[in-house]
Parts: sequence; C-alpha cells; structure tokens
Amino acid sequence: MGLWKKVTGIIKDKNSIVWANFSGKSSFRNPDLETSIIKATSHDEYHIDKRNAQIVFSWIRASPISLRPLVWALSRRMEKTRSWVVAVKGLMLMHGVFYCKVPAVEKMGRLPFDLSSFTDGDTTSGKTWGFNAFVREYYAFLDQRALVLSEKDNRKADDRSPMAQQLSKLQKLQSLLDMLLQVKPRAENMKLPLILEAMDCIIIEIYDVYSRICAEITKVLLNIYSVKKPEAATALKVLQKAMTQGEELSSFFDSCKEFGDMNANEFPTVAQIPKEEVEELERIVNGASDMTMTTYEDSIGDYSIEENDETAAIVEHKEALKTVITDKWVVFDENLKINE
Repeated sequence: MGLWKKVTGIIKDKNSIVWANFSGKSSFRNPDLETSIIKATSHDEYHIDKRNAQIVFSWIRASPISLRPLVWALSRRMEKTRSWVVAVKGLMLMHGVFYCKVPAVEKMGRLPFDLSSFTDGDTTSGKTWGFNAFVREYYAFLDQRALVLSEKDNRKADDRSPMAQQLSKLQKLQSLLDMLLQVKPRAENMKLPLILEAMDCIIIEIYDVYSRICAEITKVLLNIYSVKKPEAATALKVLQKAMTQGEELSSFFDSCKEFGDMNANEFPTVAQIPKEEVEELERIVNGASDMTMTTYEDSIGDYSIEENDETAAIVEHKEALKTVITDKWVVFDENLKINE
C-alpha cells in the first residue's frame, strides 16, 4: 500500500467515525455500533480489527433490534467503498454475523448490499483484478447463503415426500459448495494477511457445508431402498456430484498450500464417497439391486455422524489423526485451530 493511499484511507475512516458520532441515535442508526463497524472495516490492509468485529457480534446477539442499524451502516459503507480492503472486511464481518445464529439474521434473505460488480478504485496499477474477482465471488456466495437460510426459515407446508425434500436440501448445499470453491486468490500479489484471514473463513465454511452434505447423503442412502425410482435417480445424481466435489476439494486445498496458507498442511483428509455405493445406486435405478440394507450399513461403518442441532459433524477415525468438524472450528487432536 502506497503512503499516500494509506494516509487517505486513515483520513476517510476518521471522517466516517466523526460523522457517525455526530449523528443522533434512531431506529436505524446507532453511533456506537456504527463506529465499531467502521473500525472493523478500516482501509488498513495490514490490520484486522477483531476486537471491534466481536463488539458488533455482541451487539447482534444481545439485542436483535441492533440488526437494523447494522444493516444500514454496513450497507452504506459497502455501497460507497471502492476499496477492496474495505469490501473484503465488510464481507468477513457479514459472514461472522451469520454465525451469530440470530433468528432475525436468518430471516433477512438476500444481502442488503450489492458487490456483484465491484471494482477497486485503484485502476492505474492494473493489479487489482484478482481482488475484484475475490470480492465478487465472496459476495455471490454470501448472498446465496443468506437466501438459503431464509428459505429454510420461511418454508411453508411442503407436499413433497420427506426423501424429495431431503434431496432438494442436498442439491442446494452442493450448489453452495460450488460457489465456495470459486472463492480463492487468483493473483500472486494477493499473498496478504487479510486475504489469508478471509480464506480461513472460507475453509471453515467449506468443511461445515461438506460435512452437512456427507451427513445428509448417509441419511438418504439408509432409506434409499424404500423410495421410488425417480427419487433414486435424483439421489444418484447427488452422489455423482458429491464424488466430483470431493476431488475438487482436494484440488482446492492443494492450491491453498501452493498459495502459502499457513494452515494448509493441517487440513484433514477429505472423506470420499465410496464408488461401490454409487454403483449400487445405479443398479437400484436400473431395477437390478440385490444388496441388502445390512450390507450397506456395514459398508459405512468407518464413519460416524454427530448431530448438533441442524449442523452435522463428520468424525473420520484414523490412528494418526482425528478430525472433528463443527459449525465453528476445524479442530485437530494436536490442539491446533484455524483462525482462533
């Protein structure tokens, strides 16, 4: 970051804080909350203000009515900015708000701001295309995540069979995972602490989504012998997609290692869908299955699924490494954590 650009960013942040403190408190403005949002999304690419981010999360958890002033302040800042630094920090802040698990947030629907066409204001250097793409891809994922959350919360009576509903949920999760795998640094000049921090957020989310996918697939397969052929055909597509995504995940983590993510070497092994299960489902679809449920249950004995509310955790049992994936952290038996 050039000296002039750094000074300009500091001045902008200070001016924004001054104006926030001069504004009166109302139903859609809270000067204290607004100040914390500005500090958490500062223009300084080398400083990540986790303290003020936690203050924002505390406001939301303590008082759901704080959501309105948060949405107003963050949207105003995101819509005005032409700094990739502010945009990335704003998206990370919004990502953290989702993890507060406040019902009002889950009902919000689409993100209250639009960064789908974001372009950094520093067009003279020609080196911001990677950051622009990162912001747009991160935004696209969070926007879709918000929509899926609201659909789950506002779901009306569904006349589809439980299996059809489960398969629909699986397809939405797989779509989210596809979008997550697009959020990655694409340029060499992106090897910065802020981007690595954002990637940790993405990696935690990837394991959350993928663990849910694996848990839901296990439930589907346990009941697959009692479903109709069209549902079995849909389940087959889901399994084939899961196999492809497992390979893409491995490739994604390899690219993270090459990029220099310090946590990359600690990524747990991605659990793959056994080919035998896909082949068996193909036989079911073709009406030629002779496999018993007992045989299938024996075949998945290497994995256990732990449920915590609606968030599943996958525990893969190995002698050398035990990996537990939760809705918050990827935890290793060496007591290492990603982005504590």
